[in-house]
Amino acid sequence: MSTQDLHANVQLDMRGLTCPAPLLGAKRVVDDLKKEQILLLISDCPGTRDDLFSWAEQTHNKVLKTEAMPDGGTGYYVMKGKGTSHQANVILDIRGVHCPGPIVEAKKLLNGMKTGEILKLISNCPGIRTDIVGWAETTGVKIISTVEAGAGDYEFFLQKG
Repeated sequence: MSTQDLHANVQLDMRGLTCPAPLLGAKRVVDDLKKEQILLLISDCPGTRDDLFSWAEQTHNKVLKTEAMPDGGTGYYVMKGKGTSHQANVILDIRGVHCPGPIVEAKKLLNGMKTGEILKLISNCPGIRTDIVGWAETTGVKIISTVEAGAGDYEFFLQKG
């Protein structure tokens, strides 16, 4: 595919918003795209470029092209790749709750789930990354993947053992 012929399936204009908002917006949109569909993210935040390229590399998505937009800001053409996404049976978005809250609530949900099912835990607790590793090791919960979705926002895919 030539970058001259790029057609965005979705356009997201995040001009005027500071990081990590453009990255978080892009992530939400890309999550809903089908493989190889393209998002045109428009942002004027100077940190978006570094954030977006780093995130794309970690998640197996691809920034195909960047261009200066006529009305200001930069356009980033992001193609959804294979991704590392796992199909979660349950999602627990517990941002704003500090430890041990996220682990306590995850444990409650996992107790009611079947062996092999996956819980997606979303947290921005500063200690969650280290706490969840120790907790998983002692309980037999398997951490399938960890993704930093934005500055301080983490997504953990946990499989009940």
